[in-house]
Amino acid sequence: MSPAMFDLLLRGLKETLIMTGVSGLLSFLIGLPLALVLVTTDRGGIFEAVTLNRVLGLVVNGLRSVPFIILLVAVIPLTRLIVGSAIGIAAAIVPLTIAAAPYFARVAEVSLREVERPLIDAARAMGATRWTIVREVLIPEALPGIVSGFTVTLVTLVGASAMAGAVGAGGLGDIAIRYGYQRFETEVMVAVVAILVVLVCGMQWLGDRLARALDHH
Repeated sequence: MSPAMFDLLLRGLKETLIMTGVSGLLSFLIGLPLALVLVTTDRGGIFEAVTLNRVLGLVVNGLRSVPFIILLVAVIPLTRLIVGSAIGIAAAIVPLTIAAAPYFARVAEVSLREVERPLIDAARAMGATRWTIVREVLIPEALPGIVSGFTVTLVTLVGASAMAGAVGAGGLGDIAIRYGYQRFETEVMVAVVAILVVLVCGMQWLGDRLARALDHH
């Protein structure tokens, strides 16, 4: 492999990490509060508001049901409005976040619902406020599962960022399409796949270790 191609792959890896990292952070900051609202406003929840819960659930399910490649194209006007362009790394972050936030919200919701009800009831019996229960009971108890779910979300984002390369978003996906597919440079395609496999395995390994470290049960 030529030095120029090696440099291109390094640039593609950097762009992929930026897209995955920024959209992952945004999806966490949006998805976790969404999950908390979905859990606490459900019937019997500490902030019970069934109508709000159902409406929010429909919105989350609606966004999750749209295939990413369609979402990528559908939100182009919004992407242009936010970042001023429909191509490039910044433009890819918008649809990646819109796709990942509701996905992570549902994954985190599962972990939050697994928190044992007696723990919540005990906290209420001791006079804890509802916000204290969220901070001191729900989030800490569900944290290992939340971390595992976020790891899965990041892995999904790596694949989605590669798909975004098909429409000029940059990153490893763009290199694979332009050089590996359109120019039939097999070694480039193999290199991109190998880098993605290593990246995903590394993320999963780190996420699993962190989740185990946080699990005190």
